[in-house]
Amino acid sequence: MTTDAILTDGPLDVLVLGAGISGIGAGHYLRTEHPSKSFAIIESRDVAGGTWNLFKYPGIRSDSDLNTFGYEFKPWRDPQAIADAPRILDYLHEAITEDRLEEVIVYNRRATSVDWSEAEQVWNVTVHRNDTDDDFVIQARWLFSGTGYYNYAEGFTPEFPGIEKFAGQVVHPQHWPEDLDYAGKKVVVIGSGATAVTLVPSMAGETEHITMLQRTPTYVIPLPREDAISNFMKKVLGADRGYALSRQKNILQQKIVFNLCQRYPKPARKIIRATNTALLPKDFDVDTHFNPPYNPWDQRLCVVPDGDLFKAISKGTASIETGRIKTFTENGILLEDGTELDADIVVTATGLNLQLFGGMEIKVDGETVDLSDTVAYRGMMLSGVPNFAMAIGYTNSSWTLKIGLLCEYFCRMLTYMDASEYTSVRAVADKNMDTRPLLDFGAGYVQRALNWLPKQGTEAPWTMTMAVSADVKQLRKGDIVDDYLDYRRVSVPAETAAV
Repeated sequence: MTTDAILTDGPLDVLVLGAGISGIGAGHYLRTEHPSKSFAIIESRDVAGGTWNLFKYPGIRSDSDLNTFGYEFKPWRDPQAIADAPRILDYLHEAITEDRLEEVIVYNRRATSVDWSEAEQVWNVTVHRNDTDDDFVIQARWLFSGTGYYNYAEGFTPEFPGIEKFAGQVVHPQHWPEDLDYAGKKVVVIGSGATAVTLVPSMAGETEHITMLQRTPTYVIPLPREDAISNFMKKVLGADRGYALSRQKNILQQKIVFNLCQRYPKPARKIIRATNTALLPKDFDVDTHFNPPYNPWDQRLCVVPDGDLFKAISKGTASIETGRIKTFTENGILLEDGTELDADIVVTATGLNLQLFGGMEIKVDGETVDLSDTVAYRGMMLSGVPNFAMAIGYTNSSWTLKIGLLCEYFCRMLTYMDASEYTSVRAVADKNMDTRPLLDFGAGYVQRALNWLPKQGTEAPWTMTMAVSADVKQLRKGDIVDDYLDYRRVSVPAETAAV
């Protein structure tokens, strides 16, 4: 296991935060594009994998196809396109092995605060050892945050009236008990998002009955668990070429679906509704339970592989209730319309708490950075914050598609700085720039965090684009030098110079 020596032996060229899908991807690009640079990855947990190792609830899987959710540099060879967590973890651990990243990952380490020193041109990073509960300080010339954007320690649970009366067990999917016995039990899953539509069909075969209780319906669409066309391409053209072609096919497919939903919301709603109706019993109340009050892709569509949710409902092992909770009771939940739902177990699949950069405090020369005062540059840097890259993927497509493009731009920037002997760079935003929310997305976890999130501008390169084609221009082909980037050459003391 990698020790702290890699962190403390002089300033690192790059410190990567998080060994999830973003951090592992960054590690690959650093290995291949800048093999001479020193870097390390710190991970707050005792294993790599991020989201895919954290969540343990039944049926956990991707809600994006793995031909686009996988890395561009590493073909996804498994026949499952909508893949379960163990398969994704195997893929990520293969990536770690192939790039020898086990040599640079230090587990049980979390950055709690970082402070940029302009005089030394380094980040002073306070690192907490989770296994020994003490702190130490290291230095790095660059920080790459691959921490995702939600709080790993705590999910979001609303205040439910009367919950203390409930005699059964309440579980949040983010803290799923490994010994939870739900066989033959009555279960209510509160929520209608990706987690809820995964849990319900996964548990339905073992529970006495399971009910998805939603306040607001969500658009739910069936997709094949296996992508037959992509699998055929890989078989005929080989893993590498077939994967590359499948990836482009699915990127185009995602773009077309998203754009059509945004441009023609009424026909898109009718198509989704007709699909739902065809897969549900004839007397099922589609108007109540699958009729969201917003347009398709105003929030993320929920995918159910092979229509498993609809099959569970059709079999009668699962059901949906739409309404507001009046109160918990000793035996379950009472809704405002008088409906009573008996439950032995209630699962609160009520969402996530947004948290950037693992909750660490960011300072520049001792002054705390107010994230809400910053603007995202090319979706990768924060205005006024030197040598700091962040990885935030797409909300309307596969997360990883953007991460690869961000890493490419980051590595090109490092190459340019080396060639020009620059020691730091920061993006400078016009104080009078028009701005809008960083994540222009209707999901509750985003809306709850808007007041403290960074902003984005209204024109490139200050926009947080959500389209691969736009980011190919902005990141893969985007300028490394422009009027908004302030590159600096600063002499640093000999003791902090590269060794």
